[in-house]
Parts: sequence; structure tokens; C-alpha cells
Amino acid sequence: MAKLSKEEAKQIIDKVLSYASADETEVSVSGGRTGNIRYARNTVNTSGESNTISVAVTSVYGKKSGVATGNELTDEALKRIVEKSEEIAQLAPENPEYMPMLGPQDYPETKNFSQKTADIDPTYRAKAAMDSIEVSNAGNLTAAGYMEDFAGFTAMGNSKGMFGYNQSSSVDFSVTVRTADGTGSGYAIRDFNDVGLLSAKNVTEISAQKAQASINAQAIEPGKYTVILEPTAANDLLRLLAFNMDARSADEGRSFLSKKGGGTRLGEKLFDERVNIYSDPMHPDLPGRPWNNEGLPSEKITWVENGAVKNMFYSRYWADKKGVDPVGRPTGIIFEGGNDSLADMIRNTQRGVLVTRFWYIRAVDPQTLLYTGLTRDGTFYIEDGQIKFPVKNFRFNESPVIMLNNIEAMGKPQRAGGNLIPPMKIRDFTFTSLSDAV
Repeated sequence: MAKLSKEEAKQIIDKVLSYASADETEVSVSGGRTGNIRYARNTVNTSGESNTISVAVTSVYGKKSGVATGNELTDEALKRIVEKSEEIAQLAPENPEYMPMLGPQDYPETKNFSQKTADIDPTYRAKAAMDSIEVSNAGNLTAAGYMEDFAGFTAMGNSKGMFGYNQSSSVDFSVTVRTADGTGSGYAIRDFNDVGLLSAKNVTEISAQKAQASINAQAIEPGKYTVILEPTAANDLLRLLAFNMDARSADEGRSFLSKKGGGTRLGEKLFDERVNIYSDPMHPDLPGRPWNNEGLPSEKITWVENGAVKNMFYSRYWADKKGVDPVGRPTGIIFEGGNDSLADMIRNTQRGVLVTRFWYIRAVDPQTLLYTGLTRDGTFYIEDGQIKFPVKNFRFNESPVIMLNNIEAMGKPQRAGGNLIPPMKIRDFTFTSLSDAV
């Protein structure tokens, strides 16, 4: 594995800084092992593993900066990277929004690395694929899946004494299962830092069950329906809300958090009082990086509390301009849920639609956060507390802002797409047309 210890990474960074002559210099060193396996039609068709390491140098003269990268750690190679970075910086125009580099920081020790994930080898990947394929073969189904795992490190330091080091690991697995006649399709996906939490067989069984249950979908009229969104579907929309909470966009009138006539909606109650969203790099089920996107220490931040907007993202530049503390974007969000299970939600629904996931989502209006997209891979009609039959897929037009004002029930948060998201029951969700796609 192309992995450096904290001490080795520090030595490389210090060496690079010793070669620098710019006003400010920042060095990032990262590397690791990435492996994958892919299969389709119940047959593995590709697999691979790569070990990479890279060095990036940012040089600054005044407000002019340049970046150069390389993947060799010899003294000569590191000197060339520094020289190229400084050459680019001297040729670059000034950046009027440039902020000076940070000094020493106190980064938390996050737990986003698992040795089990780092120990994954081709044999493990092959077995995971086979476990999934066997489920599909047993049901006369066709599976297509992909698993990717990563284990590595990132280190950064600069000429002002800042230094940080973090090991991380991740594994992502997704599988689509189709029926032999092509009329039924199911999908499931999981992501973890610790591969010990993943069972490719169990994930495929969920996808297979959905595929078999969705054969010969019937058409029902589009309109406003009570929907039950599984965590994957809920995440498809809620992540769009969470990562659009940018203060600058709000201040400049380009956001759903902009107030008519000027100002922002910070502090306003915009959602159901049960909505609580936060990020926490120390959360055991969703550990994050020790630093945010601008190199400041990551910390627990409440974004929405009891339906009211409590924080927005502030870049260092925009925070300085507004006279507030910077607030970085989180690497993952945690949406507090409730205690209802999916079965509870279905049992308590007179008429509604169960959605596995959305796809092909596109923005319609950023100022209302209106999106359009399609359901996919398992959409079912609910009547009198029971799933009655599969339905043809819908196109939707909906805003997560409106969605979070129409909550009827929520379940326990589950990991979905790098976030912790609960299943949700939402009333008056807008489906605008039908789609013949499976």
C-alpha cells in the first residue's frame, strides 16, 4: 500500500518546505490503495487494484498562487514540483479573495480508518461478488454490482507551521437485480468505513426481493401522494438541501436561504419542528475528517434545530467580509429521525407510494430548491396499510424544503450515500408524469 506514517509524511512536507522560496507554501501528501470489482449478467467482468501517492504544492506570492503536483518522492522530483508551483504563481493574476494560510491547528483524532477495510484483498472482493451472484442465480435473476474499497492517508502542512495527518478507509457496494423478463428491477446500496459491517449477500437479497416484487408494474395517475421514502431515496433529496446552505449564496440573493429584499433566513423556522440536522466528525457511525475543506478543525455543528436554520457555510473569505467565524462544509450530515419502522409507516398509510430511490435529479429553481427527477428500481402502491402492487415509475417535481414541512413519520437514521438519513413518510409529494423505464 502506498501509505506513509505520520512521521514519514511530516518528513516529506518539511523537505518540500525547505526547497520553497515563495511568501507562503502549502504541501499536501496523500496516498493509498484503491480496489474494485464489477460484475454484470452474474459474471465478473473487471477487477483491479491501484496504489497511488501524490504530492501537491501551492506557492503564493502576495495574492498570486500556483499549484503543481507530482507522484515521485525523490529529492529531485520534489524540487521540480516546488519550482513549477512557484513559476505558475508568479505568472498568475492576483486573487482578490485570497486568504492567508493558516497557522498551527489543533485537529481532533477522528476514527474514520478501519484495519479490516485496509486488509481487503482480491480474494475478499471475489467472494463478495460471488455471494451476491449466488443470490441472483438462485432466484433466476440477473445481477450487476460494483464494490470499491479504499484505505490510505492524507497529510498537509505549510510554511506557517500548520500540520495535519489522517488515515481513512471506505467501502461502497451497490447492486441492481433484474428479473429474467426484464420487467422487474431492484436496487440496494451500502457504504461504510469498516467493511466488517458489510454483507454483500444481505444487500443483494434486498435488491432481489424488490426485483421480484416489481414485476409487471401497473400505471396509476400522477398527482400528489403520500410517499414513504427509503433512506436512499430520502438522501437523494436531503443531501441537496444540506449542501446548498451556503452563506454567500444566501447573502447574494441566489439561495433558498435568501430573504426577499435582502438578508438571509438564518434563525428562521423553515421546516417541521421535528427536523434536526447536524454534522459530527466524531460520530461512531459517520466518522469524518479532522479538518474541513479550508483546513480548519472539524467540529460538531448544528445546521437545523427544531426546524430552524442555525448555521450556514461560511468560507474564510466570506466570514472575514461579514465579520463572523468561518464555518466549513461537512463531509457528511446526520438527520435525526424517529422510531417508526418502514413496516409501521406502510401499515399506517391509507393510500401512498413506496419509493426505493430517485435518479437523474436536476435543479429547476435554486431559490426554492425545486428539483425534478425520476423514481427507479422498485416503486410500489400502498392501500389500506398494505403494499398492493408495483407501479410504473414517476417523474417528480418537488423541493426538499416543502418535503420537510410535510413530514408524517420518520424512522431510525441509516447510512446512505455518506450521510445518516432516516426513512421518511411525506404527504403531498408531487408526481407530475409517468415513465416507462424500469
